[in-house]
Amino acid sequence: MKRVTTSLLFAFTFGLIAVVAFKPFSTTAAPGSNWAQWRGPEGTGISTETGAPTEWSADKNIKWKTPIAGRGHSQPIVWGGKIFLTTDIEGDILPGAKAVEHKIEGQVFVHPDSVGANRKHTFKVVCVDRSTGKILWEQTAYEGAVYDDRHRKGSYAAPTPVTDGNHVYAWFGGEGDGLYCYDFNGKLSWKTPVGKIASVGMGPGASPVIYENLVILQCDEDEGKNSFITALDKKTGKEVWKTPRKVQASWSTPLVVRTGQRAELITSGNELIISYDPKTGKELWSAKGHGSNAIGTPLAGHGMVYVYAGFPVKKTFAIKLGGSGDVTSSNVAWQYDKGTAYVPSSILYGDYLYLMSDRGILTCLDAKTGKIVYEGGRIPTPATFTASPVAFDGKILMTSEDGDTFIVKAGPKHEVIATNSIGEPVYASPAISDGMIFIRGEKNLYCIGAGKAPNAKMTKGAE
Repeated sequence: MKRVTTSLLFAFTFGLIAVVAFKPFSTTAAPGSNWAQWRGPEGTGISTETGAPTEWSADKNIKWKTPIAGRGHSQPIVWGGKIFLTTDIEGDILPGAKAVEHKIEGQVFVHPDSVGANRKHTFKVVCVDRSTGKILWEQTAYEGAVYDDRHRKGSYAAPTPVTDGNHVYAWFGGEGDGLYCYDFNGKLSWKTPVGKIASVGMGPGASPVIYENLVILQCDEDEGKNSFITALDKKTGKEVWKTPRKVQASWSTPLVVRTGQRAELITSGNELIISYDPKTGKELWSAKGHGSNAIGTPLAGHGMVYVYAGFPVKKTFAIKLGGSGDVTSSNVAWQYDKGTAYVPSSILYGDYLYLMSDRGILTCLDAKTGKIVYEGGRIPTPATFTASPVAFDGKILMTSEDGDTFIVKAGPKHEVIATNSIGEPVYASPAISDGMIFIRGEKNLYCIGAGKAPNAKMTKGAE
């Protein structure tokens, strides 16, 4: 099995659209404007909202901001009047605590930016009132030592939780006690171990997804000897299926899509791109991987799935769905070898696939053919990006690590129509719900909505 060991040496993550007969699938998508999982209703980053603001600043369109203790890069999720997110509070040094040993090609390996495993950690799930920003409840999922390090810019609370409207499922990448299930009042319904996952000392990134009665987790580790993908019963936490994967460490969230014939669970990987039956875990087809760190979430539309990566190789390719066996030669429709980011996911909006570099430079491709529509679409000021883009009402939102959100007009011509700032660093991707945009800064959660609400001052949280 071919390995790109240089990619492991520098890996890190923060962890990290279709036609009528074919569309991304998620039972978390309910009527209205819920943002129930990583990248929204169908895992695409696309909202059907039309009335969200396109301008904001410290004294304009900020309805409220709420301090969130600890460190977390998980995206806020929204269901009805509640927002859920996770956080990690790092404590004192634990004598003798250290990360699991990593080996690459038989040699012990320690990444120079790996930190965290020598300290006590407290993982929390937080629920915030969507209207006021008040913290309704917070629960400690786990407190103690961790299994592996994280990147110094990363977080153990990088995976985004997911909800079905009745329960919230929180995942810290195999750290703590595994997967946690809470009801909307903050009561722990169950928790279940999934297995410890060594991630080259870079921390977790892949988020859970829901398919029917299952919560699905992609668990790729180190050199791939113990990688697997698994589905748990969302009511009980019991394992329904588990399938080994010959794929090295990844931080990519899988995507469930459906055609007129079947549902497919698409996974990105260095060695292999694999489609599974989400009900059983049976492999449907595979294709040769992109040969890079798998961080970005796959996209789907026009009868194809789009898989991409940004380091060490920049590559995007489109694979026709519905295949079987090895489809590397038969189903790869087109390939493009520039423009992709290391960490942020790309976005498919209508007929165009937008690739974003880590510096926010956009490439627009025709999603059906891979033909270049434009390259080199730049933002007004230099910036670095960890958050993935989201889109609504013909606009693409790109939020930089500086906390600036650049709003780009979707379509065949690159045009930046607004630049807005919350004034603090941002590593998490925004969420959109009911005419509001929710941005998680380094210290605060912001609600952006039209007009200045009476409660626009900082909310102190639970009383």
